[in-house]
Amino acid sequence: MDGFIRFITDPQNLLSLGVGVLVFATVLTLLSSMTGGVKLDKRMKAVSERRDELKRRSRAAIHTGSGGLRHTDDGGFKKRVVDRLNLTQLLEDPKVADQMAQAGYRGPRPLTTFYFFRFASPFLFLVAAAFYMFVIKIVDWPTMQKITACMAAAVAGFYAPNLFLQNRITKRRTSIMQAFPDALDLLLICVEAGMSIEAAIAKVSQEIGTSSIDLAEELSLLSAELSYLPDRRMAYENLGKRTNHPGVKSVAVAMTQAETYGTPLSSALRVMAKENRELRLSAAEKKASALPAQLTVPMILFFLPVLFIVILGPAILNIMDTMAKG
Repeated sequence: MDGFIRFITDPQNLLSLGVGVLVFATVLTLLSSMTGGVKLDKRMKAVSERRDELKRRSRAAIHTGSGGLRHTDDGGFKKRVVDRLNLTQLLEDPKVADQMAQAGYRGPRPLTTFYFFRFASPFLFLVAAAFYMFVIKIVDWPTMQKITACMAAAVAGFYAPNLFLQNRITKRRTSIMQAFPDALDLLLICVEAGMSIEAAIAKVSQEIGTSSIDLAEELSLLSAELSYLPDRRMAYENLGKRTNHPGVKSVAVAMTQAETYGTPLSSALRVMAKENRELRLSAAEKKASALPAQLTVPMILFFLPVLFIVILGPAILNIMDTMAKG
């Protein structure tokens, strides 16, 4: 036990562990970029299985006269904890279900997992902070400051699941919007070639997977909902809710109006593709304009000291040699 405590409190060991974690994350990122096709195939297969499951349940509901087309959580430790402590009522948030859909997590099981970790994370963070503060004594602080740090860790643990969820939503939305104008162009080509909107969306979902797996999954779900839901407008509205982006919502409204009032769908898709390309360009220009201000602090901290060393280093060495000879 003493050897373990000495190991985890040694700064050199902690630095080596941090470097190892960063190297592992780098290798994992490179490998994940190489296996994007495998992920796409798995997620498209999951969407197809979900569509077949909905069809089977719909037929069974018609024959038996009972409903039940929702996902069900079959139990488990997390489900029992959430139900016994009534965490869905205690930590109720009306936006969590929509946020889970925007992050790509569907059904009651991810929602149960979120509530479980939102309940357990404060205690985990509190125990970890207390272990480092009072058992290992990694810092020599007064007792009151240690207790304050432990309480701050508990608060951070309470908000940690929300931060993870928001980060996942942001990354997924960025991935979708980067490929969405190209998907609209492909959809326009398919519609003008004479394909139906369902077949065009299914075709685009297969082709756009190399650019954005998340967008391919959303388009596959849209195709499944168009063939299953009684009202096509609901399918387009669900797409807008799952992405929660103004560009996608405007496209959903335009496609709904085109089917309702009989306006040419190709014209609406052409206009929407142009608008989304302009939105993507404006976002890139905004990020580029903010880059000089963001680079100011890194340049001051990292580039200028090195530059001063390179410029003034030889002169300082010459002065030191001259003074030594004198």
